[in-house]
Amino acid sequence: MKLVLLGAPGAGKGTQAALLKKEIGLDHISTGDLFRHNLKNSTPLGLEAKKYMDAGQLVPDEIVMNMVSEKLADAENTEGFMLDGFPRTVAQAEFLDSKINLDGVVLFNISDEEIVTRLMDRAVCRSCGSVTQFSSHEKCPDCGGELYRRDDDNEQTIRSRLKVFHEQTEPLIDFYRTKNLLLEVQATGKPEEIFARVLSLLNHDKN
Repeated sequence: MKLVLLGAPGAGKGTQAALLKKEIGLDHISTGDLFRHNLKNSTPLGLEAKKYMDAGQLVPDEIVMNMVSEKLADAENTEGFMLDGFPRTVAQAEFLDSKINLDGVVLFNISDEEIVTRLMDRAVCRSCGSVTQFSSHEKCPDCGGELYRRDDDNEQTIRSRLKVFHEQTEPLIDFYRTKNLLLEVQATGKPEEIFARVLSLLNHDKN
């Protein structure tokens, strides 16, 4: 199964990807992880991307697509994969379309206000990196570690990221809807409730 996970920042794509990987065995391809890997290891693509990032500019589509292409080649022999954070633009989607045949695009539907509330309550463990909510826990529920708030989890930054999503990435909804690939899931509620909806949607699609 080859999927794209589509949704605004904070819609829960990463959480659901982890659950899908555990349940179905799909490889999780995150563009954030790809960037960190290439930067950390100073690969040619990482060094090229760093020039733009250091200048405060967006990394060009070509560099991002080359990073993803390398990872897709590695993932060809897996049980399947989920792309998280790619594509972000119609140009990237058209590039992906020329490389692979997707089985579905899971769209996580959630309002901007719900995302702002969720991300401003987001807590990250300093010890193990688990993500939870300040309103639910004083310590990490997984290891008991100290929780902290990410610097970019403030209202101004969150709304700026949402604006970019609506302008650049939201057109992908119609792009994939016209291809009959769009699978929409309500992304509010507890993670396990959302995951049950995702599984139901994927099983329905396979049937």
